[in-house]
Amino acid sequence: MAVAVCAGAHAQAGVTQGSSAGSSNPVSGTPNGADISSLADGPVEAVRKHRSWEFGPFVNGGTGLGNRDNYKFFSVGFQGGKVLTPVIHAGILSGQFELGANIMPLWQAYTPAPTSNADFPYPCATGTCYFVGPEGGGAFTGFSIAPVILRWNFLTKSRRFQPWFQGAGGLIYTTHKFPPDLLVPHGTPGGTSVINFSPQGGGGFHWFCSPQRSIDVGVNGVHISSASLGDRNPGVNASIQVQVGYSWWK
Repeated sequence: MAVAVCAGAHAQAGVTQGSSAGSSNPVSGTPNGADISSLADGPVEAVRKHRSWEFGPFVNGGTGLGNRDNYKFFSVGFQGGKVLTPVIHAGILSGQFELGANIMPLWQAYTPAPTSNADFPYPCATGTCYFVGPEGGGAFTGFSIAPVILRWNFLTKSRRFQPWFQGAGGLIYTTHKFPPDLLVPHGTPGGTSVINFSPQGGGGFHWFCSPQRSIDVGVNGVHISSASLGDRNPGVNASIQVQVGYSWWK
């Protein structure tokens, strides 16, 4: 569906530019008063020059790593951002800084079905001890917000391809304690929290299918932790999550 929308927007942009051929006046309706010459340089150059806003929906999915490789994740959200700086020249790292945020009204984690014979390590006086207890809890539902996304858009000669990397901090709320609460007495290994934090970092790219539309792909490493708000803080030390979205640029 995103490709079809891009194709339609691209055709409309072509008609607008074609109808203005031979005129030196700015094209009305282009982002922030962009003129024909900036659009002729390509969508990436137009965004770079006018330090544009972006906003749009996305879907996100991934899997846990290590001892959480049987955890799966899915979310749907909306993201926005604003390019804040001119190009900062730093060799191969040259680019622009963008500040963004996102919200995921639907955030889900899928964990194993409950089992009563899992071994759990925990620190003790002799080093590392183990206890046997229940593991898993099925699906967990909640919402997430990342109020601060710090993104670096690399300087590129491409007309349509804009790579970036980013770091972000997020907050996750679930309707039940996550990771699965092991239902043990307070103060003993097992209790977790309905509130978790999600520091993350990764990279991706925008592919501009028209002057003001892009398909966005990103890959993030995400850590999920309660910061010891619960009796324990087992968290999800690492997960890999892929995000695919569609953005409008103004």
